[in-house]
Amino acid sequence: MQIDLSVIDITKKFDEFTAVERVSFEVNQGDFFSILGPSGCGKTTLLRMIAGFTEPTAGTIYIRGNDMAGIAPNKRPVNLIFQQLALFPMMTVEENIAFGLQRRRENKADIRKKVRAILDRVELPGFGEKQIDQISGGQKQRVAIARCLVLNPTVLLLDEPLGALDLKLREQMKVELKKLQAQVGTTFIYITHDQSEALVMSDHVAVMNQGTFEQLDTPQNLYNKPQTPFVARFVGQNNAWSGTVHQGQERYHEIRTDEGLIFRTRAEEQLEPGQRVDLFLRPEAMLIQPDPGLTELNRFDVVVNSILFDGANSQLLVSPLNSRRELIVALPQNRQYDYIDEGDKIELGWDKDSGICFRER
Repeated sequence: MQIDLSVIDITKKFDEFTAVERVSFEVNQGDFFSILGPSGCGKTTLLRMIAGFTEPTAGTIYIRGNDMAGIAPNKRPVNLIFQQLALFPMMTVEENIAFGLQRRRENKADIRKKVRAILDRVELPGFGEKQIDQISGGQKQRVAIARCLVLNPTVLLLDEPLGALDLKLREQMKVELKKLQAQVGTTFIYITHDQSEALVMSDHVAVMNQGTFEQLDTPQNLYNKPQTPFVARFVGQNNAWSGTVHQGQERYHEIRTDEGLIFRTRAEEQLEPGQRVDLFLRPEAMLIQPDPGLTELNRFDVVVNSILFDGANSQLLVSPLNSRRELIVALPQNRQYDYIDEGDKIELGWDKDSGICFRER
């Protein structure tokens, strides 16, 4: 598999502040690779270094094996799409897409042929003569992508391109972008703070925090096998307890939470009795009124504070007895829970393999 992008020990400092610190990763040809993290974590600075707009303090960037040190942005085989798409409103769709080719001084016949071909690839045939203000937000996204793809970049860089769209269009564009990337086969490097975007679209995701990568993995592993407390908190919803290791055996440990609950759960690192830990549990991992025959479950009683109806994403907000901690419990769609009301006391249960705990950081 050919490697389109290789970043080795890249660092960027602004005076005393380190925005990106010794980040290394590789992206294979044709991958949809996302960098996910909160605002200020360094992801846009990293993208700008790949694009050539920001000079690294240290480290090396290779694109298709070629060192990009000293290579100007317009000489690199990459294109960058920002949240503000920067389409020219006075130009037609075709003129917008042709702009970069004209700057390269390609002949008119080749330009027209390439523009029509790329419009077909982004599923906008016949849109060439339309004005920018005559097309929808999602279509504008595709025009911006087409304008980059027509230049045949090795890597397409996207800096939160869906951030300005309304929720429904953003959900639609997540699917369209993934389909489009698979269709054209260009390597995408996608920056986002939206975990849903990263999980839905990506082949691999790097979770970034304070200038470094916490975990680089598949979306499935990030969600099911977080390697750090930050990833557990940031990717997907999680209920969290602080507590102390009561006793342990191999990968499983008995944890006494600060509220006095005792749970048996797995850990990804060696823990010792008396050690402080953080325990994480997904909302969908908790069973409501579990079968009494499931004797291996962790069980505890809670009071229902609120019922949050959201169709397939409906949830309960509950608190353990004699506790002010609020937990989120997913309501499965394969069973009816109409009998549950606010103020009810119910039992919850969860399997020891569903939770994960880490040494307190």
